[in-house]
Amino acid sequence: MSEQEMKDNEFAELLRAQEEEVPEVKQGDVVKAEVVAVTDKDALVSIKGLKSDIPIVKRELAQPEPDKASDVVKVGDVIDVYVTNLGGENGAMVSKVKADRMVIWKEIEKRADEGEKLEAKVTRVVKGGLVASVEGLRGFIPASQVDLHFVKDLSVYVGQTFLTEPIEVDASKLRLVLSRRKILEEERAEKQDELFNTLEKGQVIKGVVKRLVEYGAFVDIGGADGLVHISDISWDRVKQPSDVLQVGQEIDVMVKDIDLERRRISLSIKDTMPDPWLDKAAKYQEGSIIEGKIIKLTDFGAFMEIEPHFDGLIPMGELTDHRIERADEAVSVGDVVKVKILHIDMRRKRISLSINRAN
Repeated sequence: MSEQEMKDNEFAELLRAQEEEVPEVKQGDVVKAEVVAVTDKDALVSIKGLKSDIPIVKRELAQPEPDKASDVVKVGDVIDVYVTNLGGENGAMVSKVKADRMVIWKEIEKRADEGEKLEAKVTRVVKGGLVASVEGLRGFIPASQVDLHFVKDLSVYVGQTFLTEPIEVDASKLRLVLSRRKILEEERAEKQDELFNTLEKGQVIKGVVKRLVEYGAFVDIGGADGLVHISDISWDRVKQPSDVLQVGQEIDVMVKDIDLERRRISLSIKDTMPDPWLDKAAKYQEGSIIEGKIIKLTDFGAFMEIEPHFDGLIPMGELTDHRIERADEAVSVGDVVKVKILHIDMRRKRISLSINRAN
């Protein structure tokens, strides 16, 4: 091989080595760029793999937009930039703002993979949920992941900051989906474990009405919700819970039952108060003659109202002094009759009355 051929080979090898050292720049990459010039409006950067220097306008250098590019960078700085586009007059368009954001995205991805909780500030309500800011990134909290139960008006959360658990993080799609509900469920489970270890049947404790339903009320008793069935709200008949209770109301409740396996607690409001039936019954004595109105007829007799929400039964054989087949042969609803109190059963809460022994 001649000396000239050897020089040609060495030159070719040198060109190949230089080409290998120059990285290929693709759209969507985050690459290193050296600042080579700065004006008030922009900064000029040099990027390996691109033939021309690329200008970055000041709004793409920082957010909020600085007064001057020199407020952010100076000649000689090496910065990360995001390649938003290739081609055009300058050969490419790049952004430091987007690169900084991608760094945050990657950091959020890493923290999410490690199971870290993220602090989110709710900025607005959108269809289907809430928009929240996480270290400047836009996150979305679906309506089903906002609270432990359905919330009709999500606007109450705007401006609030709380911990969330990431359920989807995709930096390439700039997609961040969060859940507050998962955090609340974990907290509730911890509090429930604590609570179930200390609760006892018959215990009277303070509670706050959390939710009203047709069949009763759910009451927070300090970390767990218990159900007060509609029949346990009051000693009087309750048509609907909202007639007696309201959300946020603090009340006393008695623990009726604890189901450890199903994690359910049955509560009672009425059992924290004296039974008005017993108070009313204490005013009457067996053998007394009283007067009242017939309010209901049955196959086994008639019920008479002694006083509002307090009545007694007149058995069929006590309606008249002769045999009858039906109660309406002796009395009608609305009749005012005189009766004798035969028996007061305080345990079973029953009063037996007689018309034919009152005469």
